[in-house]
Amino acid sequence: MRFTHVAAVASLGGLLFGYDTGVISGALLFIKQDFSLTPTMQGITTGIVLAGATLGAAFGGTLADRFGRKHVIIAVAILFSLGALLSALASALWVLILARAIVGLAIGVASMLTPLYLAEMAPADNRGAVVSLNQFCITFGILASYVVDYGLAEVHDGWRWMLGVGLIPGVVLGLGMLLLPESPRWLLGRGRTAEAEAALHSLRGTGDVSAELAELQQDLRAENAEAPAWSMLWRRGARKPLIIGVGLAVFQQITGINTVIYYAPTIFQQAGLGSASAAILASAGIGVVNVVMTVLAIRLMDHAGRRKLLLIGLAVMSVTLLILAGAFAGGQSRVLGFVTAGALAAYVGGFAIGLGPIFWLLISEIFPFAVRGRGMSVATVANWGSNLAVTVVFLDLIRLLGSAGTFLLFAVLTVAGLAFAWALVPETKGRTLEQIEADLAGGLAPAAS
Repeated sequence: MRFTHVAAVASLGGLLFGYDTGVISGALLFIKQDFSLTPTMQGITTGIVLAGATLGAAFGGTLADRFGRKHVIIAVAILFSLGALLSALASALWVLILARAIVGLAIGVASMLTPLYLAEMAPADNRGAVVSLNQFCITFGILASYVVDYGLAEVHDGWRWMLGVGLIPGVVLGLGMLLLPESPRWLLGRGRTAEAEAALHSLRGTGDVSAELAELQQDLRAENAEAPAWSMLWRRGARKPLIIGVGLAVFQQITGINTVIYYAPTIFQQAGLGSASAAILASAGIGVVNVVMTVLAIRLMDHAGRRKLLLIGLAVMSVTLLILAGAFAGGQSRVLGFVTAGALAAYVGGFAIGLGPIFWLLISEIFPFAVRGRGMSVATVANWGSNLAVTVVFLDLIRLLGSAGTFLLFAVLTVAGLAFAWALVPETKGRTLEQIEADLAGGLAPAAS
């Protein structure tokens, strides 16, 4: 089995992640009418996915460490499919909220487990591009959700079809994972050496895998092959990765990206693009930028390096958020609507080349093997918890601070994120997971850019 086949199937978890988070932006314009939702209830209807994702991320690492990466991803595919089907058939608001909570559980587990599985399966020399394929699929899923939203905007009960389309990739992911191997690292950690060697052979072809197998075994011996425990996250070797992972998780959300993803049509309507179709179409343009810049990031990831792209992306986000704040301060007009669209596109581009893919890649690289699943789980919980908090209060922030004040707040937080990344985030390109683990057992100073 070629590794490209493994990556293509497993990264469908990222596509579902992107589709099911992005699709609500267009569907909400119609759901709020059908169910007469207040701004607070709109926030809850959107945020329930994030609550489910936070819960899923909290348990995803433990489940992956206990039952294996492959089997948990199959369970996630079932949850995605069930949630999509219930969403499409919902006849009452509570049913829709329950269905979206189930989707959220799947998103939470997939968001940390897909990059983990890909990182453990990929060769070191192209791990950045492989894991970032997951981020590409997330952005492609978001774009696909915008296109579907636009195509169904004039259809009666179109929001049901918008939410139900996620059933298709969910089924494909579940069936595809049945044919893929388990992570060789996880198999070795459970003493299943013959299965781990067979998995490596299927991933690398018929060549000699003894060197890679020996390196994995040496890493496990260094960890004394002890069972993972939550207390191990506070040991010296894991403390620095935990600070970096949780810090980037929080900054990825409090800098405002998912308010743009979830509420882009609403933002465009406030900026002067009046009709639902026009606002959704403008959002699709943002989705295209997201995909294109993610592709660029994937091409640069293993050449320019993670740290450099992260710093550049955060700098672009800071500047464009200030432009957005100024545009909204100027009032509502068609011209300012186009300025807003341009600034949002540049902001999303900065995120897509930096903080978007880099966060998910780094947390799949920096944690010691013994607690990699749990470390990623903690970082992902922090990510989804921050996402939930920002999403639920966003419309209320707009009401209290105004659009200009809200985006100015995001700009300040992005500058803080830039300072954090400059001070703490290391360079990991071209290094094996075992080398990264050894490096991070030292001090907090980052490697040179």
